[in-house]
Amino acid sequence: MTLSDTFSRIFEGFAAARVLCLGDVMLDHFIYGEVARISPEAPVPVFRIVRENLMLGGAGNVARNLSALSASSAFVAFVGDDAAGHAVASLLAAEGGVNSLLQILPGRRTTEKSRFVAGVQQLLRADNEEVDGIDGAAEDQVLAAVRGSIGGCAVLTLSDYGKGLLTGRVLAEVLALAAARGIPTIVDPKGRDYGKYRGAFIATPNRAELAEASGMAVSGDAAVVAAARQVMQTCGIRNLLVTRSQDGMTLVAEDGAVHHIPAQAREVFDVSGAGDTVVAALAAALAAGGGLLDAARLANLAGGIVVGKIGTATASFAEMRAAAAALTGGHGNAKVMDRELARATVAEWRDQGLVVGFTNGCFDLVHPGHVSLLRQARACCDRLVVGLNGDASVTRLKGAGRPVQDEAARAAVLAAMQDVDAVVIFPEDTPFELVSALTPDVLVKGADYAGKTVVGADVVEAAGGRVVLAELAPGRSTTRIVEALANKPA
Repeated sequence: MTLSDTFSRIFEGFAAARVLCLGDVMLDHFIYGEVARISPEAPVPVFRIVRENLMLGGAGNVARNLSALSASSAFVAFVGDDAAGHAVASLLAAEGGVNSLLQILPGRRTTEKSRFVAGVQQLLRADNEEVDGIDGAAEDQVLAAVRGSIGGCAVLTLSDYGKGLLTGRVLAEVLALAAARGIPTIVDPKGRDYGKYRGAFIATPNRAELAEASGMAVSGDAAVVAAARQVMQTCGIRNLLVTRSQDGMTLVAEDGAVHHIPAQAREVFDVSGAGDTVVAALAAALAAGGGLLDAARLANLAGGIVVGKIGTATASFAEMRAAAAALTGGHGNAKVMDRELARATVAEWRDQGLVVGFTNGCFDLVHPGHVSLLRQARACCDRLVVGLNGDASVTRLKGAGRPVQDEAARAAVLAAMQDVDAVVIFPEDTPFELVSALTPDVLVKGADYAGKTVVGADVVEAAGGRVVLAELAPGRSTTRIVEALANKPA
């Protein structure tokens, strides 16, 4: 089985994957604004607030990422009876696929992290928190919730942010419960003493956390492996997946195998919550029946996706499939998507406030007229989807001998073009079904459709979109090129 086939099988299992998430939840408060001057009162920047956003952080972000991957979760954590706690409860209630078993502890402060961001630069983080361990009565509440929800879960995740939930007693009892049921436990660790995680299937420290836990140097592959093995042997953790920023990840397995997984080249904007995404993707892949190495590879892809975003972000199912296709060479380009992946991708673009455009054609022997059409279409939107007639459709429309290039070749050429953000091959003679599935904001066709009915125009306009007719490059057509080639002397 190829790596592409393996990933596809794992992705197919995401919808049935169920994970028990236990750990410190927090409210991530992002305050976005701009800095244009220095305060006359002190040599500090004046931050003008433009907008604010509340998101689930910590263990909550693990559950949120699982939902983004189409997996489900049972979520156990605690909050205080305060405004931040109520916000966490509301966010969890709105998150699809999460069975929230949130414990309310009166008199306890909910952890809230406020980040002030100007442009793509984080200027300041302010934490409002309480870190003492919970008392015996609260431990009883949490453990009862775990016992009542672990049935049907294939993986347990422990998110330790040192905020008081994962006491020695709670850790010991849940790790023993998971081991008795044969459920692998993934630990996002905290502090120097990893002995408290004894019996865990895998821990996911970053490079700095590994150095703290091992007391060893971690510069270079060999040093990371040595430190990881020392922690595994002394603390009784079966496997370690070390996240290493620009150096990717290193998986040190209990059978002695070592795998260095290279980072996927991306521009890093924000690492907030990236560790949560790694844990979620690893858990979803294991719960879907994936092997440890393949799960780690997918977790690496997920981490690479979220660091390219601002804020506590998620890696979606569609983004993961596209990244996996790019890694394994599926279709030769991650821009080439099937209909369902395109639908999910368009939905994500809309969630980001982007305008989505659509155009279509056979694009057999791409010529300057095609280039002009695509450039004009891209100028009307933030993201452009190109619908591409499949081979059988082209033959029906253009006659015997066409297409000159098969659909895979035509899709690869289109995907290589800067103005194109996605390519979807459709088997029908018209793109009506594809347009109906995507409902783009802008539908672009050539000016030769003036006075004619543009297929899908009614769907787009009914949804509040518009139709744009692009100028044609005179004398340019694939048919003329083919005829000229046929008439050219040998």
